[in-house]
Amino acid sequence: MALTRRGFGLGVTAGALARPALAAAEPLRIGYLAALTGPASAPTQGFHRGIDLSVEDVNAAGGAAGRQVELIVRDTQGDPTKAVNAVQELIGAQKVHAIIGPANSGEALATTPIMARFHMPNVDACFVDSLIDTTKYPNAIRNAPTSTQLDDATRHYVMNILKQRDVAVMGDTTGYGTSATASSVAAFKAAGANVVYQAQIDATQPDVKPDLLRSQAAGAKVIVLWSVSTGMLARLMNVRAQLGWNIPFVGHPTLGAGEIRDLLDKPANWENVFALGFRNCTYEATGKLPPRTAAFVERLHARKVGIADTVLWWIASGYDQVQLIAKAVAATGSSSPDAIIGYWNNLNPYPGIYGNYRYSAQNHNGLPTDEIVMSLANSAHDGAYTIAPGYG
Repeated sequence: MALTRRGFGLGVTAGALARPALAAAEPLRIGYLAALTGPASAPTQGFHRGIDLSVEDVNAAGGAAGRQVELIVRDTQGDPTKAVNAVQELIGAQKVHAIIGPANSGEALATTPIMARFHMPNVDACFVDSLIDTTKYPNAIRNAPTSTQLDDATRHYVMNILKQRDVAVMGDTTGYGTSATASSVAAFKAAGANVVYQAQIDATQPDVKPDLLRSQAAGAKVIVLWSVSTGMLARLMNVRAQLGWNIPFVGHPTLGAGEIRDLLDKPANWENVFALGFRNCTYEATGKLPPRTAAFVERLHARKVGIADTVLWWIASGYDQVQLIAKAVAATGSSSPDAIIGYWNNLNPYPGIYGNYRYSAQNHNGLPTDEIVMSLANSAHDGAYTIAPGYG
């Protein structure tokens, strides 16, 4: 499936402009590798809404350095092979100036080296630590946390706030799920926790009861989950309720995705579930969002961008991804890789909607760890969540 969004026309014919003006008016082509369909599509649907809105905002304001943004979308369906084919086509045939995504780490593990080989500026929101490396991949930046940062926040909540040491860790069988589970298990063990059970579950597997029964028999007091598959996560919540085993589920932000609501046997199955969240997109105990985020939510409502069935930080992250590219071109007057990457290397700080990023030539992981918090997975309002109990 190939989707292409073309930039707005400039209202003149080619013959009406001299050659230099034509060059200046060349669209800023941004490729977007998006798992719009398939089991890993939930985050991408949210990112896509923010990306679309950001493109519209840039173009309505006159473009980046006068150049309209042309978003060229390829649906990778969460398949690394499709992602590899798509990134080669975006670079070779479409001649894009920068690429957003993939949003799925399994795909990004396959595509990131290709983009590095072509010095293609790349913004992604994947979590796997190795995807961002200023030596191997100096062209790539991340506007999301690393798996290590998420591990740290999750482990802190489980061990220091919930006061639990006996944990089960599960993930799906994607590249992301496998690597996130392995790193989480290692970090819990290093911190002195007892990892009583660990598993990889196929996201399409209809029966997840055996894994929960094995976790229960092993004495798990908390289950830590790493998956973007809303179907798998909802099945785990439903089976937990069927077993009458109200053990806390803690982990990936997708635990709070709006899609889960429609997959639950009853709303109560979503209780005692804690999803990773981010301070800029989380309601404090006062019930308020940070002012910049609150203003963004008002704009989403005014533009009729759906929030209720997705996660606000996905939309905000997608919005920031386009802005990071467009502002680089606007500030430097160039869409060359060196200009875009050079601009990123000096963004310290950069106040985005999703986070307050800090980049340098030595650091392309821009989100500070202290912006990561746990939230109540079933507390969504306008796509944002209430901070979990226990934080000061």
